[in-house]
Amino acid sequence: MNDRQGSFSADVRNAVRGLCMGCADVVPGISGGTVALILGIYERLVTAISHVDRVAFHHLRRREWKQAAEHLDLRFLVALGSGILSGIVGMSLVIGVLLGNHTTRSLTFAAFFGAIFASSILVARLIQTATRMQTIRCLALGLIGAMFAYWVSVLPSSQATTAPTHAYVFLCGCIAICAMILPGISGAMILLVLGIYEHLTEIPRNLLAGEHVVDGLVTIAVFGTGCLISLVLFSKLLRWLLTQHHATTMALLCGFMFGALRKLWPFQNDLTPDIAKFKEKTFQVFMPQQIDLEVLAVCVAALIAGGLVFAVDRWIRQTAS
Repeated sequence: MNDRQGSFSADVRNAVRGLCMGCADVVPGISGGTVALILGIYERLVTAISHVDRVAFHHLRRREWKQAAEHLDLRFLVALGSGILSGIVGMSLVIGVLLGNHTTRSLTFAAFFGAIFASSILVARLIQTATRMQTIRCLALGLIGAMFAYWVSVLPSSQATTAPTHAYVFLCGCIAICAMILPGISGAMILLVLGIYEHLTEIPRNLLAGEHVVDGLVTIAVFGTGCLISLVLFSKLLRWLLTQHHATTMALLCGFMFGALRKLWPFQNDLTPDIAKFKEKTFQVFMPQQIDLEVLAVCVAALIAGGLVFAVDRWIRQTAS
């Protein structure tokens, strides 16, 4: 029984995929859309979200619950959504530890860098062109996507000194969710640029500690509403592009992935050593001048992560055939 037919094992797999996506969305420099593309559910996710339309509302008005659920691919979305929520909450609690220490930060970035670099190669292999002109268009769009993602990765972070208003949180949700669903464009990075990343990622810790509970829940609701509205509208555009212009759209998304790698470069100098929180730090990438144990460890971590991506892709292809 495949994932689309529905089974408990499929639900578990989709929840695990969502968990990976949620964890990725919390890390500045990584996109949940990238993970969805890596795991082979990107187009299904975009299609399911875009089906929040008149047909779905027609089924709901007539109380045709089964038809509405099938139209929305609801079982898939619920399993994936539960995993995403768990990943966001869980990673919000540990990301400061992983990225706050120099050694673990380098190894974490190295693993992500290797995995996404390997995934970018796999995505590039999926691009099928029929004519020479289409190939040129794909190369051009890939380059544009890479340049745009690189530009986003070097934007300075904005540090808000006061709590953001609910209207601003709503607007940030509308903007960030578009980045989160696009491979290579990090929603967390966008939130850093907009100056509310720290405010949002502190909410899970505050809730666990019983602090600012009402304000935290309201903020989450406002942010989630902005994400939901923007996601439904943006997914319709993405679905149309993937249907009508699949090769060029995939080329653009692939460019996003390659361009975003700069943010995950594992060799970065901490320009603000006196600041404890990673989210408030500023880093500068560099190329190591000599090979030492740290460089070797970083390279091994990147190679292992990349190798795992290729191994999983090969296993999936063998299983499907």
